[in-house]
Amino acid sequence: MRRIVTGHDRGKSVVMIDSPPSRSIGEDVGGLYEIWNTDGDPINSSDSSDKADIDIVLSPAKNGTKFRYFKINPTPDGVPPEILENLAAEAFKKIGAEHERVDTTKHPTMHKTKTIDYIILLEGDVTLLLDEDEVVLQPFDVVVQRGTNHAWINNGSEPALFIAVLIDANINE
Repeated sequence: MRRIVTGHDRGKSVVMIDSPPSRSIGEDVGGLYEIWNTDGDPINSSDSSDKADIDIVLSPAKNGTKFRYFKINPTPDGVPPEILENLAAEAFKKIGAEHERVDTTKHPTMHKTKTIDYIILLEGDVTLLLDEDEVVLQPFDVVVQRGTNHAWINNGSEPALFIAVLIDANINE
């Protein structure tokens, strides 16, 4: 993946960054790749620093955003549920999100964040798993995820690829 981040130099528009994402995590199970982050502060378009070159955490900062893509590999057949639970717990801990796993009785990767997320499935055969519903997604389906407990299940034999924008939000249930 190539990121092109624009900005200003002496009032003229320029390319500030032209590179792959600078941070990723979990490549062994697909991977999560940070494209850009905001932290709620005003945007300084003459700043050439890479706002995605920070430790990867699941949720954005207060009043911030995260723009990322992620891959989910198919779950190998025959893996015991307790192993899947341990792997999910470890993965969420690595991204500072163990507290987001509020109810994993339906699936070990279920999680709930205080964000509104715009998520597009680019490739793959995926089911969006919710507490009471399941939705089979097709490539280019768009999910507006509004702070609900959910998981993504790869039903296929190839990695599923998503693009996502996460926005810190005040969620009322």
